[in-house]
Amino acid sequence: MTGSSGGTHEEAARLALVAAGAADDKQADDVVVLDVAEILSICDHFVVCSASNSRLVAAIAEEVEEQVQRELGRKPVSVEGLDDRHWVLLDYGDVVVHVFLEDDRAYYRLERLYGDAPRLPLDRPERAGS
Repeated sequence: MTGSSGGTHEEAARLALVAAGAADDKQADDVVVLDVAEILSICDHFVVCSASNSRLVAAIAEEVEEQVQRELGRKPVSVEGLDDRHWVLLDYGDVVVHVFLEDDRAYYRLERLYGDAPRLPLDRPERAGS
């Protein structure tokens, strides 16, 4: 299967997992990767995470951008929401990263909206104190 950016579904999954790892590195809460390829025609994966404050929302988004650029040489096609820092969206074409403030995530409930989408397992070490 070909991803929306012309890459393979596996390449999109790798980008999604790099983004999820970057979000986790910056202490994002409840990081989830949804495989939405069979549900949406616009992209292959959603990465969804949240943060307790707007400063952390921006820091997570910046870390995702930096790590994806460093590891995969990809920059987002567009970035939205950095000014408000309630819901930052990083659009890579085949992967869309959503970084929410906790209350906004609870309000929009993307995981529930796409509840039928399979979740990719995240391979990450346990945080100290978890």
